[in-house]
Amino acid sequence: MTYSSADFPPFAVTVDLTILTIRRNRLCLMLITRGEEPFRGDLALPGGFVRADESIDDAASRELLEETGLALFDGHIEQLATYGSPDRDPRMRVVSVAYVAFAPNLPDPVAGTDAAEAMWIEVDDLPSEMAFDHREMVDDALERVRSKLEYSTLATEFVEETFTMRDLQTVYETVWGTTWDRANFRRKVLATPDFVRPVVGRTASTGSRGRHAQLYRAGSATALHPPMLRA
Repeated sequence: MTYSSADFPPFAVTVDLTILTIRRNRLCLMLITRGEEPFRGDLALPGGFVRADESIDDAASRELLEETGLALFDGHIEQLATYGSPDRDPRMRVVSVAYVAFAPNLPDPVAGTDAAEAMWIEVDDLPSEMAFDHREMVDDALERVRSKLEYSTLATEFVEETFTMRDLQTVYETVWGTTWDRANFRRKVLATPDFVRPVVGRTASTGSRGRHAQLYRAGSATALHPPMLRA
């Protein structure tokens, strides 16, 4: 069979980035306000079209920098999924490769290119609808990150080099949007081989009747066996 490009209508590829962090003990998402049509004035994820001469990863890095002023950072980042509903973009047929990132100590973004604003928004304050299918991407990214905390040691990247058990518990509760019994949380953490290691001879004041809490460091484990399952 002879190949003819006319048999295959052209379509575009975009990248979208769901970037999450913890700020002031709140799970936050980086969003932009679109400055151009379609969806002018609506909240959206940073992202844009992949150029013909660049890779998907390079496009993600470029769009992140152009729209938010944020260069790629150390921390967890991975491809989330591909979104290709025929009517997801009113301009033309567009397939998007979505990324999810979860990293500590990220700075305030600075809007650029077609982003009128760029900001951190608490996940609890997100609108039910966003530009394109970005709310679906956000929901998928949140589930990916929450699941990641169940079977990896990613939570230890959001505490200081030495930390209390309560510090670590706060990370889990912030990301999962739930509360744990302290004794049960401590038991689960200490039952997981080399998840954390006690710092011998060092404690931190709890501010309560002169009590002190044991300090820990992250262990060498990267995967949790057994996992820290959500209640």
